[in-house]
Amino acid sequence: MDLNKNNVKKILGIITFTLVLMAVLLNFKAVGNYLMFLWGIVFPFVVGGAIAFILNIPMSAIEKQLRKIKVKTPKAEKIRNRMIRPVSMVLSILLVFLIIGIVIGVVVPQLGQTINTIGESMSNSLPKIQKWLEQTFQDQEEIVDYIRNLDFDWQNWLNSIKDFAWSGAGSVLSYTMFATRMVVNGVITFFIAFIFALYILSQKENLGRQSKKLITALFPKKIVEKILSVCSLSYKTFSKFITGQCLEAMILGAMFFICMTIFRLPYALLVGVLIAFTALIPIVGAFIGCFVGALLILMVNPMQAVFFVILFLILQQVEGNLIYPHVVGNSVGLPSIWVLFAVTIGSKLMGIVGMLIFIPLTSVLYSLLREWVNHRISVKKV
Repeated sequence: MDLNKNNVKKILGIITFTLVLMAVLLNFKAVGNYLMFLWGIVFPFVVGGAIAFILNIPMSAIEKQLRKIKVKTPKAEKIRNRMIRPVSMVLSILLVFLIIGIVIGVVVPQLGQTINTIGESMSNSLPKIQKWLEQTFQDQEEIVDYIRNLDFDWQNWLNSIKDFAWSGAGSVLSYTMFATRMVVNGVITFFIAFIFALYILSQKENLGRQSKKLITALFPKKIVEKILSVCSLSYKTFSKFITGQCLEAMILGAMFFICMTIFRLPYALLVGVLIAFTALIPIVGAFIGCFVGALLILMVNPMQAVFFVILFLILQQVEGNLIYPHVVGNSVGLPSIWVLFAVTIGSKLMGIVGMLIFIPLTSVLYSLLREWVNHRISVKKV
C-alpha cells in the first residue's frame, strides 16, 4: 500500500475507531450508566422538541390563515405580522388542551357511571347464575352445598376497588418519598419541556437558519445537501402522518357517533370519542375502542353489543378502503407489511409512543433505501 497522506489518515482513523470500540466494550456498564445520565439531562429537551413539532402543525395552519387577513394601512399590517406568531401559538395550545379536556370530560364521568351500572347488573345477575348452577349440578350434593354457601357481594367488592383507586392508592403513595420524587421530577420535566417547546416555536426560523449554518460549517457541500434533504423528507413525512392520522381518527369517531345515534345504541358519544382517541394508535387502536365499547354495551343489552361489533366491522371496512387512502393518502408511503413491522417494533421498544413514531420513521428509511437502490441500479445501467 502506498503510504501517502490520505492512506495514513484512513489507517489512523481505523485504529482510533478500534481503540474507542474496545474501550467501550471493556467498560460497557460504566459507559451505559454515563449514557443514561446524559439521557436524563437531555430528556426534557427531547420531549420539548416533540411537543414543539406537534404544536407547530396547527400553529403553521393558523399562521397561514391569519396572514390572509387584509389590512388597510402599513402600520396595521406591521401590527398584524407582529401578532401572528403569539396569537397562533396561544390558539394552538388552547386547541390541544381543549381536545384533551373534551376526552377527559366525556370519557371519565361516563366510565364512572358505567362501573356503577356494571356493579348493579352483576348484583342482580349473580343470584340468577347461582340458581342456574344449583339446577345444573343438582345431582352433585357437594357442589350444590358449595354454591349455596357462596356469599359474593359484588357491589361491596367493586366499591372497595373504587375506594382504593381514588383514595387508598393515593394515600399510600403520598407517604412514599419515591412517589413524591417521581411526581416532582415529572412536573419539572414537563415544565422545562414546555418552556423549551415555546422557545423553539417562537424562534423556529432563527433556529433553522443557525442549524443550517452549523451544518454547512462542519460538512462538505454534498453531505450538507443530503442532510437537509433527509431533514426535509422527515419533517414532511411526520407532519403529514400526524395530520392525516388525527383527521382520520376524528372522521371515524364521528361516523360511530352518528351511526350509533341513528340505531339508538347506548353510549354513542362515549364510544365515538373513545374510538376517535384510540384510533390515533395505528392498526390496533380502533380495536381497543371496539372492545371497550362492546363491553359497555354488553352490560346494557347483549344483542346490541353483537350489533355494535357488526357495525364496527362494517365501518372499519369503509374507513380502511375509502377514507384512510384519501385522508392519509400516500403520506406514509409504506406497504402494509412494513406498517405492521413498524408498529410491532415500535410497540416493543417504546410502547404506544413507539407505534406512533416508528411508522413515519420507517417510511423515511424506506424512502431513503428506495432512492439508494434506484441510484445503484441506474449506475449499473440495469
